[in-house]
Amino acid sequence: MWSRTDLLDLLEIDHPIIQAPMALSATPALAAAVSNAGGLGSLACAEISLDDLRTQAGELRAATDRPFNLNFFAHDPPMENADVDALARKRLKPFYEELGLGEVPADPPLPFGSFDADRLAALLEIKPAVASFHFGLPAPELVRGIKAAGCRLLCSATSVAEAESLAAAGVDAIIAQGWEAGGHPGTFDVSFEDVGVGTMALVPQIVDAVTVPVIAAGGIADGRGIAAAFALGASGVQMGTAFLSCPEAQVSESHRNALRHASDQDTRLTRAFSGRPARARNNRYIDAMAEHRRPLPAFPKMYGFSDPLHEAAAASGDPNFQFLLYGQAAALNRELPAAELVETLVAEAQQVLGAR
Repeated sequence: MWSRTDLLDLLEIDHPIIQAPMALSATPALAAAVSNAGGLGSLACAEISLDDLRTQAGELRAATDRPFNLNFFAHDPPMENADVDALARKRLKPFYEELGLGEVPADPPLPFGSFDADRLAALLEIKPAVASFHFGLPAPELVRGIKAAGCRLLCSATSVAEAESLAAAGVDAIIAQGWEAGGHPGTFDVSFEDVGVGTMALVPQIVDAVTVPVIAAGGIADGRGIAAAFALGASGVQMGTAFLSCPEAQVSESHRNALRHASDQDTRLTRAFSGRPARARNNRYIDAMAEHRRPLPAFPKMYGFSDPLHEAAAASGDPNFQFLLYGQAAALNRELPAAELVETLVAEAQQVLGAR
């Protein structure tokens, strides 16, 4: 059925479609539906507790006997900088006053950490077929533990140099994530906010640079995008935004409405919520924070300052302070159950590929 099957053979799946592990939006029900439909369902495990990780993975395993993916972050711990924190509090004070939130937190705790020995232990207990990473790979000894357990290892790359380093580190397949993707790019180095390579340019260059299967990600929303990825040399695709409109996704009504009315131009990269560039729906808060490119507390510490704004806005329905993550192709979304969406994507891709 598919002209290139190395990724299918590697992951033991029927269709080269990976549901992206979107933090707080991808649920066990969503991941199970995708896996049962022949793709690879994914859970985002970086921002949840170890207890929730074990619980959600148990729910997923009970709902499917097919392979699934658990995803983690491998970010550097944030550097403490009292001056940057003070400046952030000063910049956020007017917004806190506008929403009646009181004082900006003086020193909020980190909401979550990077992948460590405790998360490795939980991963080895669960032993998923696939483990994936964002923002690079964890320490070599942790990678060795994952590989020794027999998990297939995937990681995102946003440049050829990143892809080459991942191949040298022994990953089994590389997710070539283009500029168009929603959420946080998997960039290892976040020195730049508005610099990136689009999927169309990135995928063939990574394909030429490595020998492992390449998975295209970013701006892929329908069967035409899947067929284009194959034409560029990819062995599969990872899709996130397309699955946000599925009923199994955990998405607020504000988020769903934004997706229903999305256009190609209503997102931008911003550090204003997390401290790390992320593609989200633009709003007044994001615009205001971008007016002066001053340093912000690093990822994920910035969440401690911005979360009260997002939570208050979500409760009231105010679009000006919500962190609504999605990519540049959201206008192509369909509101379908996840299994039906996978079936539709496969049929569309096969029709295009068959016409070649």
